[in-house]
Amino acid sequence: MTRVLLTGGSGFLAAHVLETLLKKGHSVVTTVRSQGKADKIKEAFPGYDGRLDFTIVEDIAQPNAFDNAVISDPPFEAIIHTASPFHFNVTDIQKVESSPPEIKKQLTNSKDLLDPAMNGTLSILRATQKSAPTVKTVVLTSSFAAVSNFAKGAWPEHTYTEDEWNPMTVEDALSNPARGYTGSKALAEKAAWDFMQKEKPSFTLTTILPTLVFGPIFPGLHSLESMNTSNALMYGITKGMAKQKIPDLGGYCFVDVREVALGHVRAMELPTAANQRFLFSAGQYNNRLIVNIIRENFPEYHAVLPDSTVEGGDFPAGGTFQIGNAKSKEILGIQYRSLEDTVVDTVKSFQKAA
Repeated sequence: MTRVLLTGGSGFLAAHVLETLLKKGHSVVTTVRSQGKADKIKEAFPGYDGRLDFTIVEDIAQPNAFDNAVISDPPFEAIIHTASPFHFNVTDIQKVESSPPEIKKQLTNSKDLLDPAMNGTLSILRATQKSAPTVKTVVLTSSFAAVSNFAKGAWPEHTYTEDEWNPMTVEDALSNPARGYTGSKALAEKAAWDFMQKEKPSFTLTTILPTLVFGPIFPGLHSLESMNTSNALMYGITKGMAKQKIPDLGGYCFVDVREVALGHVRAMELPTAANQRFLFSAGQYNNRLIVNIIRENFPEYHAVLPDSTVEGGDFPAGGTFQIGNAKSKEILGIQYRSLEDTVVDTVKSFQKAA
């Protein structure tokens, strides 16, 4: 049994990480933003008294946010950091873009802009180094966005690997909300690896980089009104939003949240995963495929689904990039679910939550 600090325990991914940790017999303290969040997690995971506890961290973007959270009795041996520190919005971008050049340069470094993405990651690494000497490994949730080069578009001749980095600059990240999000993922992960190189702490670091994440939600913990973006799109299809046109947007590659969660836990457990990056992708998808899977498995939605003549939701002409997942299979032992299994289980979870 390992004593683990898990950040952001009520989140979509973190809840699956928590379930995996508890089923494997580990002892977990998870951060939450309020006592109300803790109470909901307790209801969703009954029967784990003595192996599940909570600590409140109201704002993970603060430089000292985790100073107290990393201290435990018994002490922690591992930390899994899934909580997203990103607080970038349209107002921030407008604030920068409408400013004179000399002011824009100053605002680029403002704590109101990209700094929270790095502070949230660095604060837990610094706190661990300072106050949690028993921690042997830290596992950090990053994203495929940290390796992808969106300037290349669909890039059908390319297969991404863990050796690549998103080349986006801070100026690129400030140009619009979507770029701000992807840029923040690369900046935050780079900051983590820079910390490891400069500070040389006694713990190791592993980063998990998933593509677009689908998968079941936990009824009572996650609501239909506040889902992650990818699941919200799938839910919208079941409510008729694609009846006139199937949305084209998507990342072309998907992964099931249960594989991503298992990957975090195995990265914590396996010494061979130390100081490595792992891309997580089950393969390619598009929204037309999702529509077809829902049609084949859920006749109750036939009336709200688009028929075969409706446009949209296909792969770009010429194909799309691939994502190498060999490391996750070989080192972490991940076996990926099919798109059909993921979609069916996800839609069933919507029905339970309704």
